[in-house]
Amino acid sequence: MTYKAVLCGCGAMARGWLTALREDPELSDQVTIVGLVDLDIGAAKTLADEFGQHEAMLGTELSTVLARTRPDMLFDVVVPAARAGVVETAFAHGCHVLSEKPLGMDMDEARNLVALAQQSGRVHAVVQNRRFISGIRRLRRAVMEGLIGELTAVHCDFFIGPHFGGFREAMQHVLLLDMAIHTLDAARFVSGRQPLSAYCVESNPAGSWYAHGASANAIFKLEGDVVLTYRGSWCARGRRTSWESAWRLVGSKGMLTWDGEDAFEATVEGQEPGLLPGFQSVEVPPSPIDGKTHGHRSVLKDFVAAVRDGHKPETVSHDNIKSLAMVLAAIESARTGQPVTIEHTG
Repeated sequence: MTYKAVLCGCGAMARGWLTALREDPELSDQVTIVGLVDLDIGAAKTLADEFGQHEAMLGTELSTVLARTRPDMLFDVVVPAARAGVVETAFAHGCHVLSEKPLGMDMDEARNLVALAQQSGRVHAVVQNRRFISGIRRLRRAVMEGLIGELTAVHCDFFIGPHFGGFREAMQHVLLLDMAIHTLDAARFVSGRQPLSAYCVESNPAGSWYAHGASANAIFKLEGDVVLTYRGSWCARGRRTSWESAWRLVGSKGMLTWDGEDAFEATVEGQEPGLLPGFQSVEVPPSPIDGKTHGHRSVLKDFVAAVRDGHKPETVSHDNIKSLAMVLAAIESARTGQPVTIEHTG
């Protein structure tokens, strides 16, 4: 079956979506872009020309394009402040929706969108493509199989200095809201634990080219007395970490590290006499063979399969709201200087 889709938001991020659709034969067969929408019609025309979408309707009014093309699904790639209106319009036209992150600008907005999805009976998911890379799924498998015993702590470091230009450099809480959510969502997935509270110190370091919040240090309490720490900067000069962060998982039997790229190391306690018993290496099992290790392509395929088969996608909105809650709790903690309880989000 081929589904008709409208893509709303034709800026730089949209190219990643259309590239993923074009490069995967299965997706190309299943999804046809019938409309491209942007407030700047020139951006829609440029995208249509670049990706050969000459049959797609171009427009600046989403409701008009949806009414005329009658698509099955909407791909929401708009800036965060415009998300709620776009998603609400899509649901009103009977569309399933896959959105860029964040799910909403605040918890009330996010809860409202989740409720609308449930009321409409439409699939509603969020692009958390870091879940769908080999390294993250390999970490989760190791934790679930007890490679290092019972998980007690997750530590993630992110230090990188990209010059995006555009809306990010004007955002408030830019690191937490636009980037840290990837690592926090992945940590929730890897650990299998839900968040309970957050404490965060946020700053905009000297030399930052962002308007606000380019650095953050956060501690989260997770279920089962597990601690998650996140240390990050989006204006860090010098030798950078991976975009996926550098990870250290601590368990009751040992530790597992991943540099965010190719280097994995798992160690358990050794047998050396004396104060420190040393360590011995153990093999890290490979990623599960589930085909879900292709980033954005895997998110799209999971979403399309959910529309087709009726199952819940991994990043369904009523689960992803828990990752947003972590980010917003960290922002509130940074504002107040106090720990913040993360409200139960179902």
